[in-house]
Amino acid sequence: MSHHRELSNPAGLHPAPGFSHVATARGSTVVHFAGQLGLNADFSLAAEDLYGQTRKAMENVKVAMDAAGVGWDDVVRRTVYTLHPTEYETITRAIDDVTGGSEHPAQTIVGVTGLAVPGCLIEIECTAVLIA
Repeated sequence: MSHHRELSNPAGLHPAPGFSHVATARGSTVVHFAGQLGLNADFSLAAEDLYGQTRKAMENVKVAMDAAGVGWDDVVRRTVYTLHPTEYETITRAIDDVTGGSEHPAQTIVGVTGLAVPGCLIEIECTAVLIA
């Protein structure tokens, strides 16, 4: 765990499968990442299924993070927009496959009826905090 990010799951709250209930960040630079879809660089769908699109969306988040000098342990908030919000086990498995099982930040999964690009099933956005 990074010294500027503390994750916790307070007693009295339900178990947190694939996320943390609380993320406390101490730093001076906040980096907001736009929602990423499961799209290839040529704007084509990377996969037809939720797992494949989630994996590619997270890989796209990683490209943006690398450009900003951010690592998984700097991410304090993740929001997932999906047409399949009850498929959180599939979503979590794909996220873990990309992050290598890094501790999950605070997260919300929001069920939506559609996304900006036809055929997309999921969009993932993050916020990170860095010590400058």
